[in-house]
Parts: sequence; structure tokens; C-alpha cells
Amino acid sequence: MARFNKLQVLETMLSSGVIPVFYHSDVNVTKNVVKACYEGGIRVFEFTNRGEFAQEIFGELSKFVARECKEMILGIGSVVDAPVAAGYIQMGANFIVGPLFNPDIAKIANRRLVPYVPGCGSVSEVGFAQEAGCDLCKIFPGDVLGAAFVKAIKAPMPWSMLMITGGVKPEEANLKAWFDAGADCVGIGSNLFPKEIIAAGEWGKITVLCKNTLEIINKLIKQK
Repeated sequence: MARFNKLQVLETMLSSGVIPVFYHSDVNVTKNVVKACYEGGIRVFEFTNRGEFAQEIFGELSKFVARECKEMILGIGSVVDAPVAAGYIQMGANFIVGPLFNPDIAKIANRRLVPYVPGCGSVSEVGFAQEAGCDLCKIFPGDVLGAAFVKAIKAPMPWSMLMITGGVKPEEANLKAWFDAGADCVGIGSNLFPKEIIAAGEWGKITVLCKNTLEIINKLIKQK
């Protein structure tokens, strides 16, 4: 069962402006990454449903976060099927993210008052997702659609809350382009977790990256 309610999750996503997106088959590596992000000020984290036995890793991670990172809001990403979403909610997922919009997932998430952030690649998809009760929509893939697409959605649909994932970098110029276009928050994956840093176990460097990213985004949010 989710430890945080829907309003708490959405408010934290929007106020922090960044959601790290990560997967690793080694649960100990994943725990260290989450802890490093937490120490860097991150309070929302998306573990992705990729690879075999991802559910088992998430189950262990969920227990770890509840014990060691009490303010961290842990969610699951890369979910495309309703039964999978239901299983992760039972294991403590506080939010569900997907690369596409599946109305059956929205029904399950709404029933349990868990935020569902579906991937949308068109204005119509954003509209359909909003009709299904999705407060926050994920614009994906961001690097393909571009900042101009985000700006174009916000013009006729200014009430839309959008999270950009794909092509987002923890750099001021890149982040500024997204937030200036109207992004409400961003998801950052591999660019926040360089392979060489993960392989070397240099968790302190991830903490620094998270701190710097939060500082940049906080400044950008205040300027909006």
C-alpha cells in the first residue's frame, strides 16, 4: 500500500521539479543510488519496470525506502499493463508512470487514489489522459517531440501539468529550455546516473549531481 497520498505525491513532484528514473538488476546498487539521491535532496524516485524479476527488486527497495529514506516517495515506471500496475501498488508504489496511456491502468490507479502519469505524444493523448483522471501527463519521448511541442500544448490547454522524460539533462541550458516551454517537472534517467559512476560505486558524485540539479530547477521554477 502507498505510504503517501495522491496530493502529497503530486505536490512533491511539482515542487521539486525533478524525478530521477533508474533501473538496475542488482538491488544493492539500486539501494545505494536511492540513498545517494535522498542525501542530495531528492524526495521522489521512479524505479523502472525493466528486466527480469524487477518486481522482486522493487519489493526489497520499497521496504528499504520505508526504513532508511522515510520521506522518499517511491514509484514505478515503464508500466504498460493494468495487472502489473496493480501488483506494484500492492508492493508500495506511490505512483505509476508509463511510456503510453492505458485507460485500464487509470481505472486501477484512480480506485486506489494513486497518481498515474501516462506517456503522451500528442495533444489528443494528453486530452484523453486528462479525461481519465490523470492530473500529470508525461511528454515522451521528450528528445523527439522537443520543447516547442510542450509550448504548443500549453497554449490552448494552459491547465495541463506536464512532466518531460527523454533527452533531459542535468544542465542549466537544457533544463531552462524545458521549463521555459512550460514543463512542470522533468524525469531524468541515464544523464543523472553515468555508467562509469555506477560501475565505480561513486555514490557521492550522484549526491552532488542531484543537489546541483535541484538548485538549477528551483531557480527556474521561481523565475516562472
